[in-house]
Amino acid sequence: MNYYQHPSAIVDEGAQIGEGSRIWHFVHICAGAVIGRGVSMGQNVFVGNKVVIGDNCKIQNNVSVYDNVTLEDGVFCGPSMVFTNVYNPRSLVERKSEYRDTLVKKGATLGANCTIVCGVTIGEFAFVGAGAVINKDVPAYALMVGVPARQIGWMSEFGEQLDLPLEGQGSAVCQHTGATYQLDGKKLTKVETRHD
Repeated sequence: MNYYQHPSAIVDEGAQIGEGSRIWHFVHICAGAVIGRGVSMGQNVFVGNKVVIGDNCKIQNNVSVYDNVTLEDGVFCGPSMVFTNVYNPRSLVERKSEYRDTLVKKGATLGANCTIVCGVTIGEFAFVGAGAVINKDVPAYALMVGVPARQIGWMSEFGEQLDLPLEGQGSAVCQHTGATYQLDGKKLTKVETRHD
């Protein structure tokens, strides 16, 4: 075993877990889960069978990652945030064949107590504020807050708000890294810097 597993954690036979991952108290990982390297799972995390978690993700306490959720590398899931996989659940109606896929792309942050309604894609390095409810796709680098969530700005890969309008033309520099970001309409991209 090339990862750490707390004695109280349950890892079902067949689960794939990458090197250097840390599985803390009362975690349950189902047999079909695929988990990358350097992943940290806090107390009371549940990971379903049809789940893929990339390298270097941090999943804080009390998060359930249900079937049909995919987290790319470097995703942060804040304490007690919520994923779903059925859009219109009823206890008396079987809907396991209706699971909707949820994709969280590289580097995104999902703040504490936020809810991700199934069937959405959250773009690279997007930032979902604490308590927000996401019910539609989120652009890369977007800063989302509220219920239902709305975009109020743009975030750098470092996790700092950029001084840019929600749409139009413009550029901004991250004060911490010096990286430049270019806004074109409603799309923000990081400008690759050349190092000679």
